[in-house]
Amino acid sequence: MNDALERFARDFPAGAVVFEEGQPGHDMYIVLSGEIEIRRAVGGVERVLAVLASGEFFGEMAILSGRPRSATAVVRSPARLLVIDGTTFEAMLRARPEIALRLIKALAARLDSTNHHVELLLLPTPNHRVIQCLRQMAEEQIARARPGAELPHGTAVFVPRSASEIAERAELAVDEVDQVLDRLRAAQLVLRAEDAGIRGDGFLVPEVGRLLEFLELATLEARSTD
Repeated sequence: MNDALERFARDFPAGAVVFEEGQPGHDMYIVLSGEIEIRRAVGGVERVLAVLASGEFFGEMAILSGRPRSATAVVRSPARLLVIDGTTFEAMLRARPEIALRLIKALAARLDSTNHHVELLLLPTPNHRVIQCLRQMAEEQIARARPGAELPHGTAVFVPRSASEIAERAELAVDEVDQVLDRLRAAQLVLRAEDAGIRGDGFLVPEVGRLLEFLELATLEARSTD
């Protein structure tokens, strides 16, 4: 790490609360190592909105807006963070326009991700949530491989995520996710990695378009029982 930045580095143990929702914010943070959970109280329940890893940043909005923290940051695994106060942050943006551009792009991507997460949590049934979650994860895989590319109707996509990771993102119990995945496997809409001859955890979606058709059918069935 650059010697000039070393003086801003601090180590945090797992479980440490970096800051809490509602507190005034005077610093932003850049993750050098470890993982940070961003949590927020929704309907009286604290939910994990994001997990940030090395290279990602957080806490900048309180500096930019002057408003209290909008979420709580908790260390998931032992982390080393750069802690940058508002004055230093402003000086960095003025001196390095490319940092400001990267910040804007990152904030736009974060807003898009948050919107997707909210949309997911508003869906009415485990069927809807798991299928939409798989779709979002498939889109993310395509975006990593071919930035800016759209997801063709008949595309086969491997989603390297476990059932527990899907459950965490969709905010469902793992057994609820397993039940939906079993139905999708029976309909040959999803294959486990091992069944598709792929090593490691994950699921192969043979045709993303068929998965969406199944979601539409589930929506119609839910409406007919209302």
